[in-house]
Amino acid sequence: MNRRLIGLIRKEFIQIVRDPSSIAIAFALPLVLLLLFGYGVSLDAKAVPLALVVERPDNSSQDFLSGFYRSEYFTPLRVATLREAQTLLLAKRVQGIVHLREDFTRRLKKGDGVLIQLIVNGIDANTARLVQGYVTGVWNQWLERRSLKMKSSSILPIEVEQRIWFNPEVKSRRFLVPGLIAVIMTLIGAMLTALVVAREWERGTMEAIMSTPVSIGEILLGKLIPYFLLGTGGLLLSVAMAVWLFEVPLRGSFWLLWLASSVFLLVALGMGFLISTVTKNQFVAGQIAIIVTYLPAFILSGFIFAIHSMPTVIQWITFLVPARYYVAILQTQFLAGDIWPVIWPNLLALTGMAVFFLGRTRQLSRKRLE
Repeated sequence: MNRRLIGLIRKEFIQIVRDPSSIAIAFALPLVLLLLFGYGVSLDAKAVPLALVVERPDNSSQDFLSGFYRSEYFTPLRVATLREAQTLLLAKRVQGIVHLREDFTRRLKKGDGVLIQLIVNGIDANTARLVQGYVTGVWNQWLERRSLKMKSSSILPIEVEQRIWFNPEVKSRRFLVPGLIAVIMTLIGAMLTALVVAREWERGTMEAIMSTPVSIGEILLGKLIPYFLLGTGGLLLSVAMAVWLFEVPLRGSFWLLWLASSVFLLVALGMGFLISTVTKNQFVAGQIAIIVTYLPAFILSGFIFAIHSMPTVIQWITFLVPARYYVAILQTQFLAGDIWPVIWPNLLALTGMAVFFLGRTRQLSRKRLE
């Protein structure tokens, strides 16, 4: 490393210390966003209020309904009539109704099909699907227990043995937090270079640096290395919070995770460089950085919304979003481990994007010097 480059890096670090906004973006932003989303956003449904209506209570119906009282997913409320339960559903005091008709036990003993009516509030479609699945689970577990108790296999002609890989407790936080790290790193990387470099363009200090004998490559490296190290600090903070605060297991190699994160950070920094080079204005650069990096990373990366369920045209657009590849790597690294068929294609895509954004930035900067 030559002396001019070392001098540029030293100058950049001094500027970072004098202006703590960059440090705040690198460390305070992931801290706040992780706490906000980690604790505030959950796709789980727990303690769902559920009305239980039994037209003719007996031992069988009581035994079946006891499963709802033992489940952490429900807060059961015993209601005398179906009309009263429907009133509670309309008033949003319950999210669903389990209705057992008077012939429940008779049809159960005869084995000619037991009719259980389940009414679910479909306004929140996600919660409705979860409630439907949970009620089906309680029913299947009760049938299994009853079958074992009666030493009969007639009720369950097919026994389903379930195995949930990688996230056996089915906690949505373990799925969301790795994706959230990708969104945060996108925002940090783009904002660091977009705002800080644009500020230098506004103040005229960038032109002053370009008028010196230093090459454009040295100027870009002098900017890139300090903010890369700053972004790496934010990444380590995010990973530490994911593992120790939110208890998301890191099953893959830490060094492979660091390598993939470094490549992605170069992509984000490169996007910020390109935005600041084109706009040369802090306000415009900040607005564009949020629109072209943060929003696509949040909506189109697979962080919350499944890409395969999007329209085909939108799925094609997601291939242009770098966070899509990083989210796939992070979720695999954290929950499954080093799955190379997943990691390699996504890592190569990120490498290509990093080369494109940094190369394009250098090309445009050289044109400005001419």
